[in-house]
Amino acid sequence: MNHVNLIGKIASAPKFVELENGRKIAQFTMSTTEHFLDSEGKQKKKSYWHRLTAWGKWVTILDQHYTEGMQLAVEGKLVSRFYRQGIERKHIVEVEVNDIIIL
Repeated sequence: MNHVNLIGKIASAPKFVELENGRKIAQFTMSTTEHFLDSEGKQKKKSYWHRLTAWGKWVTILDQHYTEGMQLAVEGKLVSRFYRQGIERKHIVEVEVNDIIIL
């Protein structure tokens, strides 16, 4: 099963792109934080950065309601894709958003 749930903050302003077929997408970065104890029992914090892509109604909602540092709960799936940058072939993994809850 390919299923992702994240709760975190938007770390970059959404970039809105219109594809050749007229479909619009929003691409943005989200940060999540993990709290844990190290081997000495001291509390530590680690941040993770996630690349997200939203389609459909989520593009409109992000465009209308985005604020810097906004906290979200996101549900989606991991998508792996390749693209070309000049002669270089690049590979990325991102979360394709199915649902967003603004917290």
